[in-house]
Amino acid sequence: MTSRTERFERKPRSPQKNEEPVEVIRFSPEEEASLLSESNAQKTSANELFVKSEYKDAIDVYGQALSTCPNYLDYEIAVLKSNVAACHLKLEDWKEAIKAATAAIDGLDKLKEKGEEGEKPQEEEEADEEIISAGAAKAEDVSVKGQREKDIERIRGKALMRRARARSEQGGWASLSGAEEDYKLLEKMDNLSAADRKLVRQQLLKLPPRTKAAQEKEMGDMMGKLKDLGNGILKPFGLSTENFNMVKDEKTGGYSMNFNQGGPS
Repeated sequence: MTSRTERFERKPRSPQKNEEPVEVIRFSPEEEASLLSESNAQKTSANELFVKSEYKDAIDVYGQALSTCPNYLDYEIAVLKSNVAACHLKLEDWKEAIKAATAAIDGLDKLKEKGEEGEKPQEEEEADEEIISAGAAKAEDVSVKGQREKDIERIRGKALMRRARARSEQGGWASLSGAEEDYKLLEKMDNLSAADRKLVRQQLLKLPPRTKAAQEKEMGDMMGKLKDLGNGILKPFGLSTENFNMVKDEKTGGYSMNFNQGGPS
C-alpha cells in the first residue's frame, strides 16, 4: 500500500466569484504517478470517442479524467480543458466552449507567470546518486525547461484558436471584441501552423466590420429601450422624449438639452 501525504492549501479567491476557495490535496510521488496514469488512460479513451464523433460521451470521460488528475497539475488540467472546448465546438455549444478554453488559458498563463514546470509534491523521492558534471546538469535542465515552455505555448495556441472561434460564432459585441483580441494574440505567436496563421489573418480582416455592426446594433437597441423607458416616465405629464433634443456645441464638443413644448417640427 502506497503512502499518502496530504496538505491542504487555500488558493486565492477570485474577486469576481463568491465560491469557496479550492482545497489542494498533495499526494505522495507514488500516488500522484498512479492518479496521473489513470487520468491519462481516461483521456486516451475520451480522445478515441472524439475521433468517433461521440462528443457528448467524450466530454463525460474528459470530466472523469479531470476528477482523477491531481488539481495542482495545471498543465495536465489545461490540456483536458482545451480538449473539452474542442468537443463543445463540435456540438456548436459556443458558451461552454468559451468557458472551457478560458479555463485552459488561465491555467497555462498561471504556469507561465510562475516560470516553472508547475507545483511539485510536498515530498519527493531522492534521486539515485550519480556523478554528473555541473555543465551537463545545467544543459539538461535548460533542455527540459525549454521543451516544457514549447508544450505550454502549443496548448495555449490551441486553446486560443478554440476560444476565438467560439467567440466569433457566438456573436454579439462583447464576444466579437473578445475574438479580435484572441486573434491578435495568436498573430504574435510563432508556433502556429501555416493553415492556422492564414485563418488568423483572415479573421482579423473580417471581424472589425462585424464588431462595429454589432456595436451599433446593440447601442441602437439600448437607446430604443431607454427611449421607451423615458416615454413611460414622461407620459403622465403629457410629454415624451420627442420634446427633448440633444444639441452639440461645435466649439466645445459638449451637448446641451433643449426642450420643445410642441415636440419635433
